[in-house]
Amino acid sequence: MKFARASGTLGLAALAAIASPFAMADDAGWYGGLNIGQSRAKIDDAKITSTLLGGGLNTTSITDDNRDTGYKLFGGYRMNRNFALEGGYFDLGKFGFTSTTVPAGTLNGEIKLRGLNLDLVGILPFTEKFSAFGRVGANYAEAKDSFSGTGAVNVIRPNPSKSETNVKYGAGLQYDFNESLGMRLEAERYRINDAIGNKGDVDLFSLGLVYRFGAKTPAPAPRAEPVAAPPAPQPVVVAPPPPPPPPPVVTPPPRPPVPTKVTFSADSLFDFGKADVKPAGKQHLDKFAADLRGTKFDVIKVTGHTDRIGSHAYNMKLSTRRAEAVKAYLVGSGIPASKIAARGTDGSDPVTKPGACKGKKATKELIACLQPDRRVEVEVSGTK
Repeated sequence: MKFARASGTLGLAALAAIASPFAMADDAGWYGGLNIGQSRAKIDDAKITSTLLGGGLNTTSITDDNRDTGYKLFGGYRMNRNFALEGGYFDLGKFGFTSTTVPAGTLNGEIKLRGLNLDLVGILPFTEKFSAFGRVGANYAEAKDSFSGTGAVNVIRPNPSKSETNVKYGAGLQYDFNESLGMRLEAERYRINDAIGNKGDVDLFSLGLVYRFGAKTPAPAPRAEPVAAPPAPQPVVVAPPPPPPPPPVVTPPPRPPVPTKVTFSADSLFDFGKADVKPAGKQHLDKFAADLRGTKFDVIKVTGHTDRIGSHAYNMKLSTRRAEAVKAYLVGSGIPASKIAARGTDGSDPVTKPGACKGKKATKELIACLQPDRRVEVEVSGTK
């Protein structure tokens, strides 16, 4: 029995070629999961007919059982934002056929496939929750065959088996419900030796869950404890005090002027590579918003800047999201949204001196040297 090759390629190279060069420390960690779905194989009816004809038997009909339920258990380690190493156990199910012959007889065949795999996985994030991935690796599969015949069909080797290492590859999509739990939709192809001298491909189309160990989860809000009302005080009759003297007239000190331009370090407002304002950053923005309230102005321009590391598209997306996050926070603090304009840049306006930070690879030293370039500038125009 032979599983024929199918056309099409599920590859990893395209994802690896366009993946961002950033290596995010927050993305590293262990994970595990389970996929289940449908496995498919193409049984080579022509090969079966030819084999029976060589034994002096003509085939009148063949019935194939070429689909089954397959599953896999997997675990892996995500090294950074774009790459992971993954291994596991798979069971592709069983497939078979029944062939009717002349002189009268039948040949029944069945194969069971299971084994272990080790893959390199390339990851391409589209958003913080949605990503695509591709994989290439090796599978060590055990094929157990079972053949039986009736009538004129005589089987010489009823139970051959074979264990062999071959290639496997695949691709899929993943959606993360939160930092700990995600869902995968995946297609994979396993190259298999069928234990009687033939090699072919078996496809597995599956859906599964992946759990990331040690991920941060939001802490539940503390439950408020009921507070008993204090007993009502007994009324006390007292004589009314004499009227107080009029308070002195105090002239309030002049309000300090609002600065026309403020530069916030991106590291003080956001975690590295993120666009959500962290608690420490909210304190800076609260003080700035308090200075603006009660002041008349025309417009506020919020500009996000990145450093020069990374692609133009990635830097534009990250800087724009950070500028929009600052705008949203100021609006939530009482500043009219109609008076705030936000935009991002791609790292083309650095404040570090040319040649001060050498290198192109995203090393820790280069990232630290380019820290002044990662910033958010807020400019207030027309203050009164």
